[in-house]
Amino acid sequence: MNLPIALQALKVNKLRSALTMLGIIIGVAAVIVMIAVGSGAQARVKEQIAGLGSNLMILWPGSVTTAGVRGGTGTAQTLVEDDAWAVMREIPEIQVAAPTHRGSGQIVWGNTNWLAAIVGATPEYFEARDWNLVSGRMFEMGELTSSGKVAIIGQTVARELFGETDPVDQIIRVRGVPFTVIGLLEKKGQSMMGQDQDDIVIMPLSTARNKIFGALQGRIGRVSSIFIKAHDGVDMTVAEDKVRDLLRQRHRLGPNAPDDFSLRNLTEILQAQEAASKVMSILLAAVASVSLLVGGIGIMNIMLVSVTERTREIGLRLAVGARGKDILSQFLVEAITLSTIGGVLGILLGGLGTWLVAELAEWRVELSILSIILAVGFSAVIGIFFGYYPARKASAMQPIQALRYE
Repeated sequence: MNLPIALQALKVNKLRSALTMLGIIIGVAAVIVMIAVGSGAQARVKEQIAGLGSNLMILWPGSVTTAGVRGGTGTAQTLVEDDAWAVMREIPEIQVAAPTHRGSGQIVWGNTNWLAAIVGATPEYFEARDWNLVSGRMFEMGELTSSGKVAIIGQTVARELFGETDPVDQIIRVRGVPFTVIGLLEKKGQSMMGQDQDDIVIMPLSTARNKIFGALQGRIGRVSSIFIKAHDGVDMTVAEDKVRDLLRQRHRLGPNAPDDFSLRNLTEILQAQEAASKVMSILLAAVASVSLLVGGIGIMNIMLVSVTERTREIGLRLAVGARGKDILSQFLVEAITLSTIGGVLGILLGGLGTWLVAELAEWRVELSILSIILAVGFSAVIGIFFGYYPARKASAMQPIQALRYE
């Protein structure tokens, strides 16, 4: 019975009720949008972790100093292919190590061309990166040992060169050298640095050295990086320390000599990003929740005004037999009704806001049922919390004093 009375009371002052609900509407919408944005950021980081490969470390050559000028990472050619095989052979925590040589060049098919990354790799590279084929096949042993002119391409290269045409078995020219496309990789997306991982052409490591990047490096076995994947459940810090110790031993570095290589644990970096995005999501939701608190204060204010305006009505009801708890429940239901209606309208506004953020700002968002339930539930709690004091004040009135109120 209290609900129809509450709705009738709200209809009497439509504009005031609408303005009161506005704080709740904005608060609920803000919470929903902020949680959606935060969840989208977390999902994006998880995609980057999955796209990069699990339990992954990367070895790069160190830097060289010439005439007092220090070069960046990779300027010193200190890594060789045998370093990768030694890591995989001598460290039990390591599942696979993949030597690679990387560059870039123009890729041509027919009358179309595209500048892409060129990577010479072994089959271990695909295992380290958790990278599978959509179609075609992997390199065969004969192609690896005899510098076979075969290539596996990423989704971006396939789209830019071939469009809707199946790239498998097509002939492309890489830096002017003809290659047969034997496989198409699944989509990886952007890396944590924003690079397109699918913009790539992969060929056997021996082919890259001998036919693309120059024969000298083929003779001395230099590589530009080594991708290292540890077994699941392994302590990555322990594995990282063992890899570093082995490389220092192989490169004959003294106790006080600096590393002539750079070892990065990319999984830890991305996990740190994920933790940071979670904190940011909580912070965004907390900031948005302030709007709900402001809306709750608005409800308390308007309910106090309503109690004052309806003092004679309260006195009359008490005089004809209404109990204090009846008055309490009536005003409490009014407050809850205000916040609940505001919460429902906030859901609609929040859904629209989430869609606009995704479409206009092109941000990744994830709208979850849990966030909606949380926002509406919180708005109902706000109604109860901030509506209780005015309702309690109304129920405590004395009938005679209430009837005498002017």
